[in-house]
Amino acid sequence: MTRRTVIKAAGAGVWASGAATPAWGASRAAEGDTLVVVEKSSHAVGFYDVGSGRRLGTVHLPDYPHEMVVDARGRFAYVGHYGVRMASTVGEGGAAVFVIDLAKRTLARTIDTRPFRRVHGMGIDRDDRLYALSEEKAVLLGFDDPATDEAPSRAVPTHGVKTHLFTLSRDGERAYVTGLLSHTVSLVRPHDAAAAPLLVTPGQLPESSCLSRDEKTLFVGARKSSALVAVDAHTMEVRHSRKTGGDPLRVYTLDEERLLATDIAAKTLTVWSTDLRPIRSLHLDGTPAAVSLHPTEPLAYVSLLDTDRVAVVDLDRLAVVGGFGTQREPDSSVLLPAHP
Repeated sequence: MTRRTVIKAAGAGVWASGAATPAWGASRAAEGDTLVVVEKSSHAVGFYDVGSGRRLGTVHLPDYPHEMVVDARGRFAYVGHYGVRMASTVGEGGAAVFVIDLAKRTLARTIDTRPFRRVHGMGIDRDDRLYALSEEKAVLLGFDDPATDEAPSRAVPTHGVKTHLFTLSRDGERAYVTGLLSHTVSLVRPHDAAAAPLLVTPGQLPESSCLSRDEKTLFVGARKSSALVAVDAHTMEVRHSRKTGGDPLRVYTLDEERLLATDIAAKTLTVWSTDLRPIRSLHLDGTPAAVSLHPTEPLAYVSLLDTDRVAVVDLDRLAVVGGFGTQREPDSSVLLPAHP
């Protein structure tokens, strides 16, 4: 019996986070790893050694950067300039993608996306083509060679309203875009704007989503409906919905059988089965926003918005095993392993 099977057999429960231990307590395999964190209210991207929690560098940016992705080689990070603090904040927002040199820890250049503003959701496919979502225009932008592009290569309307985040298939041929105000998820074809979109209303205020490993099922967090929803990734028909009792802000695929969801109302991190059964919950001492998953170790790096910390969570034990302080409002992050 594996440790993962033991956890599943244990059923649902709650673990208190308690006092965080040094981050290196998580795993010796994680020593030398770097976590790159968007600190949206410090208007910066920070670089942290996850073993010691030591800050390695800072890239200062214009006000309120939000989402971030990294290319396959770990050469560049791409950060959307949302330009306002929250989705409910009034204002036209930013209109740019920031290109960060990860080796030099500097801002390499800025891609101007005007007239497409409030650039929030970001994605990158297996061929390192970049995608950026304009919430204000409800348009998904594509960059075929983002390392050198000075402007978008393409743009596709998403047919939602207040489009905030999206999930991308590995080949970049399908994008699932959430509309906060239309309460929809749109399946659009980023490389074929003539293809008719497919829309579904999975619940109220759908924000985040993720695809199953076989890319046949889309899992959506419907925040105001307090539900996780399983949607057929090709027909966009709702297969199953399960009440969470809270506010499921973000949802991630762990493996073929498990999901991970952050809840900002209950301040929990919950492991769910892919048939939407709760397995176990971990209570945190801050509001969990985005999560980065280690590519080879059972570790999650959870940004705690209101306490300005990152919690390091052992997913096999579902326990906080480390953590470190950040600048104001850590949000999206990317783990750069020392030994990829």
